[in-house]
Amino acid sequence: MAAAAGVSGESSGTKTKKLKIAVIHPDLGIGGAERLIVDAACQLAAHGHDVHVFTSHHDRNRCFEETVSGTFPVTVYGDFLPRHVFYRFHAVCAYLRCIFVALCVLLWWPSFDIILVDQVSVVIPLLKLKASSKTIFYCHFPDLLLAQHTTILRRLYRKPIDMIEEATTGMADLILVNSKFTAATFARTFCGLHARGVEPGVLYPAVSVEQFHEPHDYKLNFLSINRFERKKNLGLAISAFALLRSVVSKQPGDALWEASLTVAGGYDKRLKENVEYLEELKRLAATEGVSEHVKFVTSCSSSERNELLSNCLCVLYTPKDEHFGIVPLEAMAAYKPVIACNSGGPVETVVNEATGFLCDPSPIEFSKAMLKFVSDHDLAVRMGKQARDRVVQEFSTKTFGDLLNSYVLNVYHQRME
Repeated sequence: MAAAAGVSGESSGTKTKKLKIAVIHPDLGIGGAERLIVDAACQLAAHGHDVHVFTSHHDRNRCFEETVSGTFPVTVYGDFLPRHVFYRFHAVCAYLRCIFVALCVLLWWPSFDIILVDQVSVVIPLLKLKASSKTIFYCHFPDLLLAQHTTILRRLYRKPIDMIEEATTGMADLILVNSKFTAATFARTFCGLHARGVEPGVLYPAVSVEQFHEPHDYKLNFLSINRFERKKNLGLAISAFALLRSVVSKQPGDALWEASLTVAGGYDKRLKENVEYLEELKRLAATEGVSEHVKFVTSCSSSERNELLSNCLCVLYTPKDEHFGIVPLEAMAAYKPVIACNSGGPVETVVNEATGFLCDPSPIEFSKAMLKFVSDHDLAVRMGKQARDRVVQEFSTKTFGDLLNSYVLNVYHQRME
C-alpha cells in the first residue's frame, strides 16, 4: 500500500547503506518542480547514494547549474518525440515521452534500489516490472485538477487520463506531496485511494540558504518571479503596482515616485502560452500606464535571480491556490518579505505580518501591502530578517535532504523485510 513511510527506527546498517537511485522527471528545465528534483538528487548524492537522473529533455543552456556540474549524471531519452500535436494533446504526449524514458531505463540499465518518479505516474506500472526496485512518486498536485474540463470533448479526452493517473499513482510504494494543502487536495481528489487508506507523506521543497548572503539593498523595486503562465496570475502584480503608483503620486516626495516593478521568471519560446502571455502582460502594463516602470526578465540564471532578490524591496507572489510555491522561500532566504495570496502553499510558508503579508488576490489588497513597505523602509528590513530565520529553521536543503533520505531508507528497508 502506498502510504507515508515512517521516518524513524532505521537500523544503523540501513542508515549507512549506499543505494542506487534513479530519478525520472519529464522535462529538466527551469521551474519549481525542476528545482525540487535537482535538490532531491543533490541531497541524495550528498547522503552517499549513487544517483542518476533520466529525463526526456535537458537543454544545457536553460537549466539549473547543478545538472551540468557533474554532481550527478543526467541522461536524455525521447527528446525527438513531440510535446504536442498542433498545440493539443499535451498530456498524451507527456505520457508517451515519459513512458519512452521508463522503457529505456528498464531495457538498458541495471536494477536500481529506488526509483523516484516525479510528476507523471503513468510510468510506475512499467517500473514495477523491476521487482528489485521500489518506487517513490512525488505528486506536486493532481494533474486532473490542473487540466481543463470545459467542453464535452475535453472531458472525454481527459476521462481515461484521469483514471490512469489515480490508478497508477496508487501503485507507488510511497507517495510524497509538497504541502499539507496538497495532501488535503490529494485526499479529496483521489477518493478511491483515500478510502483504501493511502495517505501521502509531506516533503516540503527547500531552498539553499547558503547562496544568499546579507542583503545588498532594499531599493524601491518590487519583484515578481514566476513562469510566464496564465495560472501564475502575473497581471495581478502589474495592476497592483499601477494602483500603488496612482496612490504614491498623490503624496509628497519625488523619491517614492521612482518605485519600479520587475517581472522575471521561466520562459520557454517553444511553449505557445509563454510567448502569448508575455505579450499580454506587456499590453497590460501599457494599458495601466506603467510600461516605463515595469521590466520583464525572461529565463534569468540563478545568479541573476539572486541579484534581483538582493536588490528588491519585497517579492510579490501572485498565484492563487498554489500547491506550494518555491519563490516565497527563495525570497525569504534572501532576507526579503513576501506579499502572497492567502491560499494554498504560501499559507504554510509565509507568516502573515511577520515575514510578509497574506492578501486576497486583488490589486487593491496587494497595493495596500506594498504601500506599507514603501512608507516604512525599516518594516521590510525587520520582516526580511524574520523571514530568513524561518527559512533556515524550517525549509533549508539540509532539513529537506535529511527527511527525504529517511523516507528513502524506510522504503528500502520495507523491501528487505
